[in-house]
Amino acid sequence: MLTHFLTGFALLLAYFVVFGAPVILLKVVTHAPRELMRKLYHLLFVLSIVPLLLVFDTWYAAALAALLFALLVYVALALLEHTAFFRRVAIERNPGEFKRSLVLAELSIALLIFLFWGLLGADWKFIVLVAVMAWGFGDAAAALVGKAFGRNQIAHPKIEGSKTVEGTMAMLVVAAIAIFLTMLLVGQPLLTSLAVAVLVAPVGALVELFSHRGFDTLTVPLSVGLSVLLLLAIFSFAGL
Repeated sequence: MLTHFLTGFALLLAYFVVFGAPVILLKVVTHAPRELMRKLYHLLFVLSIVPLLLVFDTWYAAALAALLFALLVYVALALLEHTAFFRRVAIERNPGEFKRSLVLAELSIALLIFLFWGLLGADWKFIVLVAVMAWGFGDAAAALVGKAFGRNQIAHPKIEGSKTVEGTMAMLVVAAIAIFLTMLLVGQPLLTSLAVAVLVAPVGALVELFSHRGFDTLTVPLSVGLSVLLLLAIFSFAGL
């Protein structure tokens, strides 16, 4: 079992090397927009859910791998964050943000694996993938569209920072597409996938809108996952 875990963890590290190197190189050699680079880093960590679900046979091995990787990332970034190389490749709005956000992403993934694979069983682990894809691509769309095209700010005392109608609508649409395609990919029926996408995407967009201090990394995938589970349970009970 230990050998299998170490092999799987090595493959997870290989994923980050293979796909992370081009992203870092892009940051080093170009003047790509800051927000674009932030979301490329974001998607790199989001998509680590794929090797975690494919490589490991048990939920606890997958969750442990995510937590171990989070620990390694935290230590490595803590050692590097005062170096010139870190300042060259990192994208931070405030000190420590890069370290906290990447670690929180892996912790969120580990929690989702525990809830939807560990507690519910392997038949439901696809919800982890659906939730992470909705959050990952939806959040990226919200940030990029909001920064580039956002003109109509949403004013509400519970909303942190500057968020726009355009960014929120982008998240809703992209999250719906991500949910729909992922549901189809894991073998869910067409109409079920469409219904879940239409009904759950607004939940994710609304939760993201009111999440504070970067905790949408946790609140959005969790709310999406629970909403998917609830809808599937209702559909099953109704014989749909």
